[in-house]
Amino acid sequence: MRTHRFVRSRAAQQRGISFIGLVFVAVVLGCLGVVVAQVIPTLIEWQAIDKAVNKAKEGTTVPEVRAIFDRAQAIDDFQSVSGKDLEIKKVGDKVVVSYSYEREIPLFGPAYLTLKYKGQSR
Repeated sequence: MRTHRFVRSRAAQQRGISFIGLVFVAVVLGCLGVVVAQVIPTLIEWQAIDKAVNKAKEGTTVPEVRAIFDRAQAIDDFQSVSGKDLEIKKVGDKVVVSYSYEREIPLFGPAYLTLKYKGQSR
C-alpha cells in the first residue's frame, strides 16, 4: 500500500509581506504619525480652552467673564481664542459661554488639514 505525500511548492508555503509592501506600509504609517503628531497639540489646546470657558462661567457680568477667561488664557498659554472672541449669554440664572475657532495644519503643497473646534460651558 502506497501513501501519497502531498508536496507543496515553496511559494505556496511562504506567507508574509514583501519588502516593497513593508516599505509602503512604513511610509503610510509614517505619514499618519506626522499628522497625528501635529493634531495632538491642538487637542491639548482645545482642552485648555474648554477648561478656561468652564471656569469663566462663574462670572456674573460680561466683563467679569472675559476677565476670568483672559486670566486662565495667560496661565495656560493658548492663543486661538481670547476673551473678546467668546459669546456670552444668560439662560435663566446660568451664564452660558460658547466659543468656536479653526486651526489649519499644512500637510504638503496646497493641502491643509482644517480642524474646527467649538464648545460651550457646561
